[in-house]
Amino acid sequence: MACGAVSGGTTLRPRPPVKGRGVFSGTGLIVTCLAATLAAPAFPLWSYTDQPEAAPNALSAHILQTSHGPLSALDQDFLTKERPAGLWELPAGRQAQAKGTMPAVRTAGRHLVEGHRFLGERVRDVAARLGLPLPDEPSEQQKQRLDRLDAAQGEDYDREFATIPRLAHGKVFPVVAQVRASTRNSPVRELADEANTTALDHIKVLETTGHVDFDALAGGSAPPAAGPGTVVPPPSSPSPDYTLPPPAYSPPPDQNGTSRTDNTPSGL
Repeated sequence: MACGAVSGGTTLRPRPPVKGRGVFSGTGLIVTCLAATLAAPAFPLWSYTDQPEAAPNALSAHILQTSHGPLSALDQDFLTKERPAGLWELPAGRQAQAKGTMPAVRTAGRHLVEGHRFLGERVRDVAARLGLPLPDEPSEQQKQRLDRLDAAQGEDYDREFATIPRLAHGKVFPVVAQVRASTRNSPVRELADEANTTALDHIKVLETTGHVDFDALAGGSAPPAAGPGTVVPPPSSPSPDYTLPPPAYSPPPDQNGTSRTDNTPSGL
C-alpha cells in the first residue's frame, strides 16, 4: 500500500500547523536566536546597575585618598617599615657609640642616632597627617639583629655593627628611590627625600669604618659569626670625625619654636 493512500482510495493530507507553535518553526527559531544575541551585551550592564560598586583592580586596591594626594600601597608600606627601622637602628647606633673600639665605628653610631631620631619624628608626623597607624616595636628579624650586636665584643663587634646595618640600608635604599619616583602624595615625597639622604649617609659612614663584609652583602645575609669576609679598607679622606651632612629638610621645631639638636629621641 502506498504511504499517501488508505484503503478505499482516500488520500492523506498533511496536518496543518498547531496554533502557538510558530515560534518553534525554522523562521521563528532564527528570529528568537538573533534577538537573544542582540540583547546579550546589554545584560551585564543592566545586571550591575543596581549592585554595589565593583571592587577596584589589583593595582588600586589599597590606595587611600587623602587631602595630600593618593596614598599607594607602596607608600603605606614605606611608612610602616620606616618606623620600625628606626626602632632598632637608633639603639644600635647608641650601642656603637659605647662599644665601638675605633673612632670611625663610634662616629657611624652617632650618624645612626642622629639620622633615625630625625626620621622617627618625621615619619610619625607624616603618618599622623595621613591617618596611618604605625608599628611601635621592631620586627622579630630586627630584634635578632640587636641580639647579635649585644653578643658581639671587640673587633667582632665593629665588624658586625658595620655590616648588619649596612646590609639593611642596602636593601631599603632602592625601595626609597622607587617610592620617591612613583608617589603622588606630597608628604610621602618629602619624607622619601629625607630618608634617601639619610640612608646614603649611613651607607657611606658605615663603609668608612673599613669593617663592612662585602661577601656578606653579596650573599644578602649577615656575616657568619666566626671570622670576617672580604673587607674594604676605609678611604683615606674621611676622618674619624666625619661630619653629618645637612638633612634634606630642617628638623621639626620643638614646643619653644627652636629646632632640636640633641640626640634624645622623641617618643621612643
